[in-house]
Parts: sequence; C-alpha cells; structure tokens
Amino acid sequence: MDTININHRQENGSLPLETGNGSTSLARPSSSKHTLVILDKRELDRHCLAQCMAAHTADFLILAFGSIEEWKQKREEYPPLSAIVLNVGGKLVDEPAVSELIKSLSSEFVSTPVIILSDSDDFAQIVRAIDYGAKGYIPASVSISVCMELIALSVAGGLFVPASALFAMRHLLQSSNSTTHPLAGIFTDRQAEVVAALRRGKANKIIAYELNLRESTVKVHVRNIMKKVKATNRTEVVFKLNDLFQNNLPGGLVAN
Repeated sequence: MDTININHRQENGSLPLETGNGSTSLARPSSSKHTLVILDKRELDRHCLAQCMAAHTADFLILAFGSIEEWKQKREEYPPLSAIVLNVGGKLVDEPAVSELIKSLSSEFVSTPVIILSDSDDFAQIVRAIDYGAKGYIPASVSISVCMELIALSVAGGLFVPASALFAMRHLLQSSNSTTHPLAGIFTDRQAEVVAALRRGKANKIIAYELNLRESTVKVHVRNIMKKVKATNRTEVVFKLNDLFQNNLPGGLVAN
C-alpha cells in the first residue's frame, strides 16, 4: 500500500502524522509518552476511530493497524505501549479467529491491557472476553469521551464491563432460587427480548428502538438466535421459534 503523508492540522489540534502500510498514527501537538494501539482489519473503521480518539485525548499517541504484526514492525519508532484496543465490530467473541486472537494478545502482552470494542453488549460475549484474558469490554454504543475514560481506567489497572452485564448477573442470581424457565440456557436475557420481538414480526430497526440498541447489535443477536435454532433465514427462524416455544412451554405460547 502506498504511503500518504497528511500535513495539515485539524481544527481540534490533532495532527495526523502518517498513513501508510495500513497504519495511521495521530496525536496532539504535545509529545505523548505512551502509545494506544487500535487493531482492526477494516481500514476505514480503524482510521476513523483513531482520528476520533486523538481528538479526545492528549495522553496517548494513537496508532491504528490491521494486525499486531504490523505494529511490531514499527514498535521502535513509537513510545511504550500502554493499551491495545481490539475492535471486533459485529463479530462474536467466541468465533474461533476472534477468541484465539484475544487469548494470544492477552498472553503475549501480560502487563498491557487488551480491551475489546464490540457492537454487542451480550452478557455471554462479555464473560467470554474476560475469560479469554481481556481487561475491558466496551460496547460501541458509548460516546467517544466515555470510551477514552474507560480505556484510561483499564490502563490504570481497572477492569470495565458494561452495566448491562451487571444487570444480567443480578438477574441470574435472583433467578437461581426460582423455578427454572423451560428455555433457560438456550437464550440470553437480551436474546430472549429479541426473540419475543421477532415472533411479533418486528423489523430490526423497530427492535433496536424499543430495546434501546444499535441496529447492528440487533443484527448480531438475530444471527446468534438463528445459529442456536439452526435457521437459515428470518422466516425460518420465526417458525422454529414458535415450534420451540410450543414444545417447551405448557400449553404453548402464542405471539401477541
């Protein structure tokens, strides 16, 4: 890939230093003593994220690469590494390629927090990310300023997970002493809400609005639900969900 040098200063005071070989480095005019590396194979996404982060912090030199190997080739040119942000987007944490990457990064960079940025706030995905070694899990629904504060928290030694994960954990603890739902263990709480909406024939945009989610997050939940019921399209998933509820709940459950 050709190198593109960008020499103009942005209105917010950030200075793009270099774009080339799939990487971007941005920082405030003041010298940064620490490096924050963004890993994302999607070039446009990582460059945009790097620009936004650079506009909200003077504490880090923001670098964006398609892989950790690309950063290693240039690591001597930059300040010490303080954190790695792995942007998985709409991918699932437990997909083999993603889970292995999280484990590999966490194992290699023991003293450097690996933070997951994801479109999903699914409880199971959050738990798995932490189990794989991540020191933080940030849903893409937060603002860029909050995102930077959470990264700073991880760098300081803290561990962040979304509030939704704590609510889900509380729900599990509360329900542990109650009668087990016939479908418990099949769907997460959030997936169950999406299931109910799907059975009512609601579109992803409507589901996102009603559940206060990003539409991309709803799509992730729908894909996960389809995998669990082994459906190949949206129509099939509704039929299978109806059969699943009728077979598991006393007297069946009819959608409103």
